[in-house]
Amino acid sequence: MKKYRTHILLFLATVLTTTLAGAEWIYGKAFLNGEMGMDHFKEGFKFSIPFLLFLTTHEFGHYFAAQWKKIKVTLPYYIPGWIGIIMSIGTFGAFIRIKDPVYSRKDFFDIGIAGPLAGALVALVCLYFGFQYMPGDEYIYGIHPEYQSYPGDYRELLDKNASAFEAITLGKSMLYSFMENTFGNPDLLPHPYELSHYPLILAGFLGLLFTAINLLPIGQLDGGHILYGLVGPKAFRVISPSVLVLLVGYSGLGMFQVQEWAVGADYLLYLQFFLYVYFVYLCFSKIFTNKTSNWILTLAVVLCQLLLTQWQPGIMGYPGFLAFGFLIGRVLGVYHPPTFDVGPLGWGRQILGWLAMLLFVLCFIPYPIS
Repeated sequence: MKKYRTHILLFLATVLTTTLAGAEWIYGKAFLNGEMGMDHFKEGFKFSIPFLLFLTTHEFGHYFAAQWKKIKVTLPYYIPGWIGIIMSIGTFGAFIRIKDPVYSRKDFFDIGIAGPLAGALVALVCLYFGFQYMPGDEYIYGIHPEYQSYPGDYRELLDKNASAFEAITLGKSMLYSFMENTFGNPDLLPHPYELSHYPLILAGFLGLLFTAINLLPIGQLDGGHILYGLVGPKAFRVISPSVLVLLVGYSGLGMFQVQEWAVGADYLLYLQFFLYVYFVYLCFSKIFTNKTSNWILTLAVVLCQLLLTQWQPGIMGYPGFLAFGFLIGRVLGVYHPPTFDVGPLGWGRQILGWLAMLLFVLCFIPYPIS
């Protein structure tokens, strides 16, 4: 029992933090402000249970695939991460640690693909029940009683006075939109500003989002293991860093614009810009062994960002993805460990692998939360 103690304590801590975060999403208030109590906390389980079911299913997909391959792995380590403000989801995810060396492309492929496929299924189930059993407008009026003073549909109020409300909007992937259009009742669907108050839908939305992030075909992410098995080491050494460059390049798009310097800028803006350039360099610092090459790539990407914003002044990426660019490029690594077998995967695995890549496209959201 002692060897499971860390796993159990981390899991219980993550149940607590995700429940706190769930309550904050449901009611649109922060616990640290003293606006919520135990009754609100209990409602948070409506988010934490389905979301942790997704996360646990994903990780145990990897775990059981490794066990099937007779490769030693740990149980999942959950990472609690509540920070006491709205938009925290209460966790930084979970991971399992592989204790045995893996030398086979098929083993990497099987372990990598099992997690996202299993987790995505749970996310879709959450969305199905969330849309099928969606409450009426009285649910939103219970959270926002101020809307009741409006004589018409509260949706009209939000549309007419959008700038007057602090709104959180969930982006919609193709798969999310399919679930909403197929199973959602148009008469019950809330205004887009209010979707985040629905815990099952929020859990399913986050499940698809994290499935897409895990399926990024880079390094040792699940998508990296899958694509490495599909295309082999030579092609993967080109594709993986290219996807990282595109991810970071898109994420930072629009953060700095030439027009800002044209009207005069203070030293703080210059400092922020140079820090940003160095941050991008850190994301790319392990692509080439030569530091000069990494700096050339960094400056080229930043220059392209500035030129694009000059050409299209309103263009914007999603800065939230920069954290993942740093985690992948600086911590996890851009390249895949070598394997002994060089032969292609069988047809069954190839079909499944390309379907997983299609799942990445269907789940990816350019602007997840705004």
